[in-house]
Amino acid sequence: MTLEEFLTSRGVAFERLHHRPAYSANRVAQALHVPGKEVAKTVLLRTGRGYALAVLPAACQVDLRRLGEDLLGEPVEMASEAEMGRVFPDCETGAMPPFGSLYQLRTVVDESLAQDEQIVFEGQTHEEAIRMAYRDYEALEHPLKGHFACPA
Repeated sequence: MTLEEFLTSRGVAFERLHHRPAYSANRVAQALHVPGKEVAKTVLLRTGRGYALAVLPAACQVDLRRLGEDLLGEPVEMASEAEMGRVFPDCETGAMPPFGSLYQLRTVVDESLAQDEQIVFEGQTHEEAIRMAYRDYEALEHPLKGHFACPA
């Protein structure tokens, strides 16, 4: 099931945003003229219980120690690009949506994203993003919440 099919089947309002190719969440923010704190970056992690997704503002980076604490002491490491390709075969490398549930993965979101009414994130390619209400994202994904984003 594609991301669009998933959102449409759940009756969620969203907007497709086409932009010039952008290969990082910060570049997506620039291409769309959206504040970086409103663009959600998705990071694939290797944990003590398998893969997980961390979702945080584009202008931040993952503090692995704090994320490990949010995951009750699990070891946490960044996954490789090769692993991204295996886990997300329907996405361009690095253009992972923040819906781990579509891939049977746990999702952890930094609470700072909940401060905005809307979030923007990559829509499985480097030329399209999705804008939707944060409350709808949370209602669909039911992510674990944490405090692991720190300024880049």
